[in-house]
Amino acid sequence: MGKVIAIVNQKGGVGKTTTAVNLGAYLAHLGQQVLLIDVDPQANATSGLGLDHRNLEAGVYEALLGAKNLPEVIRRTVQSGLKVAPATISLAGAGVEMVNLDNREFRLANILEEVKGDYDYIIIDGPPSLGLLTINSLVAADEVLIPIQSEYYALEGLSQLLETISLVQNNLKPSLGIMGAVITMFDRRNKLSESVMSELYQYFPNRIFRSVIPRSVRLAEAPSYGRSIFHYDPKSKGGRAYEGLAKEILSLERKL
Repeated sequence: MGKVIAIVNQKGGVGKTTTAVNLGAYLAHLGQQVLLIDVDPQANATSGLGLDHRNLEAGVYEALLGAKNLPEVIRRTVQSGLKVAPATISLAGAGVEMVNLDNREFRLANILEEVKGDYDYIIIDGPPSLGLLTINSLVAADEVLIPIQSEYYALEGLSQLLETISLVQNNLKPSLGIMGAVITMFDRRNKLSESVMSELYQYFPNRIFRSVIPRSVRLAEAPSYGRSIFHYDPKSKGGRAYEGLAKEILSLERKL
């Protein structure tokens, strides 16, 4: 059964989608079968893997509402071993439309059951909010990976996110674990980044991943070409950092 990792942070612009796409790409490169679930209405993970979300007939939205089975909407990417369940424009209204549905917090978890056996890892790219789609992402996940930008305001909202995770653990998914935090957009020339990192260790004493994702022009450019950094510039600092993160996550599994 595939491990389900939700990549969540309600703050936008923290490298959440960049982490989802590139972690998925490097896990696939390292021999894993990976499915990326795009539940962010902005559909950046979908377009970042070369799919035009405006022209897709169906995606995660239709699966969540029961109009399609999840396998029907899964698409291949240019990379062997990496598939995506895309976001479409319709997903923007899903949070409202799902409010009146039965088991509304469990919709994503339920549709994933059909495909879990086909993948080693299922990565969920959650929206930059703490609404119903994020709750679905957390309920569907085995563990949460939190990307945190290394900047002065990075810790704003972190308590709220951890409180939401705690509510999900207490009320909806007791087995949900926190895999840890990954530092993104790190600039070693910035002393502020160092102080943010030391503060982060207080929030995540058990695991901050050693692989730190640098601020990188190449990482920022890759999505505009519909490519992960693995296909765009694997030898770049960003490419090497995400490869390191993927290897760290694989090594965690081998220790279980």
